Amino acid sequence: MSKGIVRAVDKMGRVVIPKELREQLGVKNEIDSFDIYQDGDKIILEKYRPFCVFCNKLGPSVKIGEYAVCNECIDKLNEARDNKK
Repeated sequence: MSKGIVRAVDKMGRVVIPKELREQLGVKNEIDSFDIYQDGDKIILEKYRPFCVFCNKLGPSVKIGEYAVCNECIDKLNEARDNKK
């Protein structure tokens, strides 16, 4: 019994997320990512939202290496750098 859209898994283990669902979530191809985890017999996909590595806030951020840093913390880091000079 299906509870939604059925998609096959290809030989590489990939599943296509339907365009309608991507549009509803505002997912942009080749930009957005998903957090993938297991809950019992379910695979859960959640749109990935990076939290700032310093203050743990969710919001606009810049990716530095593997880390997200929010604009507020970037301002604080720049301020600290300027005060050091």
